[in-house]
Amino acid sequence: MEDQLVIDESKNISLTKSQLYPLQFKPIYQYRPWGGRRLADLLTEPMPSGPIGEAWLLSDREDHASLVAEGPLKGQTIGQLLRQFPEQMLGKLGHRFQRFPVLLKFLDAQEMLSVQVHPTKANPNLLPAGETAKSEAWVVLGVGAQSRIYAGLKEGTTAADLGRALANGTVAEHLESFTPKLGDSVFIKAGTVHSLGGDVVVFEIQQNSDVTFRLYDWGHVDAKTGKLRELQVDQAMDCVDFAEGPVGRVTPLLESATPVKRERLFDCEYFQVWRIAGVNPFPVGAVGLPRVLVCIEGGGEIKHSDTTYAVDKGEVLFLPAVVGPCTVWPRGAVTLLEISLPE
Repeated sequence: MEDQLVIDESKNISLTKSQLYPLQFKPIYQYRPWGGRRLADLLTEPMPSGPIGEAWLLSDREDHASLVAEGPLKGQTIGQLLRQFPEQMLGKLGHRFQRFPVLLKFLDAQEMLSVQVHPTKANPNLLPAGETAKSEAWVVLGVGAQSRIYAGLKEGTTAADLGRALANGTVAEHLESFTPKLGDSVFIKAGTVHSLGGDVVVFEIQQNSDVTFRLYDWGHVDAKTGKLRELQVDQAMDCVDFAEGPVGRVTPLLESATPVKRERLFDCEYFQVWRIAGVNPFPVGAVGLPRVLVCIEGGGEIKHSDTTYAVDKGEVLFLPAVVGPCTVWPRGAVTLLEISLPE
């Protein structure tokens, strides 16, 4: 039977192509010394004790693999599904990716993150096997009185300037910064020096890489180890794009105002992100391509093949390519992020 796809013979689970469905994934919580407890306001999955800085919403990484939360595929990882059914999951993109190319997170930065930089394509010697460069983007979901985003170097800052600042502890004086507001969006290209914190919560989308080099850490001591965290100054300096300059807020592109407000936040070679807000039904998904939905406010239902799938605040739904277009039916006001991969 050509149309029959065996998912896990040990569990005797099988389904047909037409039975692939919107996939909900469990968040993966991560301890971070700079984290807090505000992710409990976004997610219903119980949080472990201590400062939780990150919730990985969709991760195709061996060390932290996202698991399907509901339905016949419950317990399967996104990686297993992509390896077995690349065309059904990714459609036209099935031949391009060995793993899902972006990583989605919520971040709760109660304290300041380290001042850090991610490698670019120009730093292949600093990329472990299987890793890529790492550009990322943030959407601000929560702020406090002390919230701050640092993004890029001030105009004219040279490697010598930054080296001297590292020696005398004045790094922040060379960083461009601003006070974030709810809804702000920021694109951090690989090679950009950055940090954020002071009780700020963001949604983050990034290339599927976990390579970060710490340049400066504000003198913070990790409460778990009682020690300063290790810095990677030499590697970080090698990655810094000194021509980048200051990075500000992205100006959303309004694509439509009815039946709901649809704004394009990011459109780069690695991902596209739209923010959709309103109270009326609206379409999501695409023919022959996957989409990911992240609910950041309110909730609603998605109907596919006579089955209704709930999407509530903090949840992520992966729409396999074979699912195609769907309609979101809001329960009151809802705000979703819709994510696509470039063709």
